[in-house]
Amino acid sequence: MITHDLKIYKGVWTLAEQESGHLKSISYELLTRGRSLADKLGTELCSVVLGKKIDSLGIQELILRGADKVYLVESPALEHFLVEPYSKVMEYLVKTYRPDVLIAGATTTGRTLMPYLAIKITTGLTADCTELDIEEETGNLLQIRPAIGGNIMATIKTPDHRPQMATVRPKSTTLPPIMEGRKGEIVNVQIPENLLKSRVERLGFVSIEEDETNIQDADRIVSGGRGIKKAENFALIRELAEKLGASVGASRDVVDRGWISYPHQVGLSGKTVTPSLYVAVGISGAIQHLAGMKTSETIVAINSDPDAQIFQVADFGIVGDLFEVVPALIEELKKRK
Repeated sequence: MITHDLKIYKGVWTLAEQESGHLKSISYELLTRGRSLADKLGTELCSVVLGKKIDSLGIQELILRGADKVYLVESPALEHFLVEPYSKVMEYLVKTYRPDVLIAGATTTGRTLMPYLAIKITTGLTADCTELDIEEETGNLLQIRPAIGGNIMATIKTPDHRPQMATVRPKSTTLPPIMEGRKGEIVNVQIPENLLKSRVERLGFVSIEEDETNIQDADRIVSGGRGIKKAENFALIRELAEKLGASVGASRDVVDRGWISYPHQVGLSGKTVTPSLYVAVGISGAIQHLAGMKTSETIVAINSDPDAQIFQVADFGIVGDLFEVVPALIEELKKRK
């Protein structure tokens, strides 16, 4: 049974994810956030890996990128994600080792497992956080995310229950650097067999991705917003993207108007992206959109309103009519090629 004597809970945990025994990028991304939280709390950072025959180099990379300890649970029953055995294993680990903070990616796995687990162990969960921090006076986890349609930033706390749980968007932070020679502990945990049973059987996997472009993996993105004015004008965005060798993104306004399909949507209700180049054309910069692209390496904004929010995160800003600026950029790119 979970106890809520807060003093016995120590450590920050991140939930790693794997496919066919190889760790996914989100496993390492979470270490960036986890390391910051652990350092502020003066505690250790641990990563939890569930699966079958996990690649040892991937486990070692968790340590090289910041984990002090890795809890490794391997079983044929954990080869693929199923919520029942995964939640039972996580409940066992939480009750045994008592982490103070547990964070996971807002992926299919994280969004399914974390709320299920939170109910089982009677604690709180904040989903789709854009920022995480530690409250100095109390040591509580500050779970920050847009609310009320993105009009405000809400700070949520779990002061009376542990662990404190949150999910964060993939691609919302950079990977921590590899620190060669860094040491850590790998704990192979043996789980009671009865916890590995599931009423659900995985028969296969079928992708339902409707668009051939996965903007989350794109190195360059050109996104269009409501300033484009109508669907036909998106041809201008596509042409600029083509000349830059970029993928096409969009704001929520544009998708809601049916000018482009949902897989292109960037923002809290769409995809979170971290390309090396993000060009925002005719996008004002609502909180929801900024949450999905502000960690891009270089941001270029084109907008006629000099007070547009997008300029607050832009590295380069062009104040002007996009219907004049974008064609001029396209012509210049043609000359250079």
